[in-house]
Amino acid sequence: MAMTLQVIYPVGPDTTFDYDYYANKHFPIVEDAMGDFIASVHVVKGLAGGPGAAPEFHAIATMNFDSKEALESALNASAPALADIPNFTNVQPQMLIGETLG
Repeated sequence: MAMTLQVIYPVGPDTTFDYDYYANKHFPIVEDAMGDFIASVHVVKGLAGGPGAAPEFHAIATMNFDSKEALESALNASAPALADIPNFTNVQPQMLIGETLG
């Protein structure tokens, strides 16, 4: 079964997020550490929470995996990516592991 890992960076009081670092330095670290196990990645930069509303999230990264085993292997290899998070944000990211339904 296909699986996903979403890394969600919520906006909060005094949160910071360096999109340039995220795109140009963090993405390659994720690729080096976990790329052998990831089928595809989709990253969204938060722009709004609806018409006229501020975004509730700085970004949401969705990584797709072909199997639960691939996801588990990626998580086991994720230490360099996790260690890099303080270099671009002061947010404690949330994670959602899920089964792809469609």
